[in-house]
Amino acid sequence: MRFSKTFFALVAAISGAAAFDGDATFFFPGLGACGLVNSDSDFIVALSTTQFQSGAKCGTVIPDEVNGQTVMAQVVDLCPGCAANDVDLSPAAFSGLASTDLGRIQVSWDFV
Repeated sequence: MRFSKTFFALVAAISGAAAFDGDATFFFPGLGACGLVNSDSDFIVALSTTQFQSGAKCGTVIPDEVNGQTVMAQVVDLCPGCAANDVDLSPAAFSGLASTDLGRIQVSWDFV
């Protein structure tokens, strides 16, 4: 899933301040808890058990922001090891925010 920079700017302007702050890590996707198969190049995210809401958030798109950089990622998986407001991003989505060499970064995010 790819979005244009114009779309990022529009969503950032509409969404205002993010509702959640947490850590972001990355994972290598396959078949996710929402029943979709994804690859490393897809802009996807796995949510904590709290935020995943037994699959109610499947398909939701969330903007993740770090230091003015924003990526849009679709909820496709569950991250049982994540704290309540943490997210686990695909390598492509994480790379849009920071180098994967960091492994873990602080992000702000919200549901669109």
